[in-house]
Amino acid sequence: MRLEVVQVPVADVDRSKSFYTEKLGFVLDHDVEHIPGMRVVQLTPPGSAASIVIGTGMTGMTPGSLEGLQLVVPDIRAARAELLGRGADISEAQEMGGVQFAFFADPDGNRWVIQGATPSEVRDAHLEGSA
Repeated sequence: MRLEVVQVPVADVDRSKSFYTEKLGFVLDHDVEHIPGMRVVQLTPPGSAASIVIGTGMTGMTPGSLEGLQLVVPDIRAARAELLGRGADISEAQEMGGVQFAFFADPDGNRWVIQGATPSEVRDAHLEGSA
């Protein structure tokens, strides 16, 4: 089993679509209305096998109620600088138990975490890429 899609509850689909594509650099996979009142917008973070879905008519979650989704990056300083350059409001990186974290929220208040990869994760990713 693989977790591939996570629903993120939002109030304004177009505002959120713009935030995720323009400020975070997520790739827009599709934006469709399967049936009247059900709009599905799938977005994938660069380099990720998992995507998020925002839209209408899919969830009873309150917009802004999701928290703790983590994006793992090989270089948190570079990732943070890129996101700041795109206009995202992201916290300073914080050291917690040997791992660095930075935090941000989408326009509805869904809270995200950027986690710097641990040295073993970076090594493993490099080994997988060279195989």
